Amino acid sequence: MIVNERDARHEHVLQVARQMMTAARTAPKGKGIDIIEVALITDEDIKKLSDTMIAMVEEHGMKFFLRDADNILSAECVVLIGTHEKAQGLNCGHCGFATCSGRSEGVPCTLNSIDVGIAIGSACATASDLRVDTRVMFSAGLAAQRLNWLNDCKMVMAIPVSASSKNPFFDRRPRQV
Repeated sequence: MIVNERDARHEHVLQVARQMMTAARTAPKGKGIDIIEVALITDEDIKKLSDTMIAMVEEHGMKFFLRDADNILSAECVVLIGTHEKAQGLNCGHCGFATCSGRSEGVPCTLNSIDVGIAIGSACATASDLRVDTRVMFSAGLAAQRLNWLNDCKMVMAIPVSASSKNPFFDRRPRQV
């Protein structure tokens, strides 16, 4: 039997993305409390994410969303990582407030943000170890958060994944409108 890499690539990338999800899940969490959510999207959901990003430009004018919306269409899949909002009760003041109970509504617990960052780093390190290309995208994560794909998570980030001869997430050009 002969298996051409081109024929096996898509399934391989999906398997790597699944390993990235496991890496995000097993990454260290503040106080050992796991409030991270991780998901994988493919095919028509990537297109829906791209369309949502394009629509968001009308609201806020951040033109790089257009570039990123085009860019994710080159991905085989996209890994989403976010966190539920939960104060950790340390009263550390890292969020800018002296106590957790003194935090203003909508101000995230900094430990939640750190947890997302560590999970992203672990997922991307796994992808690098397995030689696939990724890029962390705030823009696509915000669109996924708007679509509520991670059940009311905040601070959602998206990681498009690709295995092609040229990293599609590197030399990116702004989209011409």
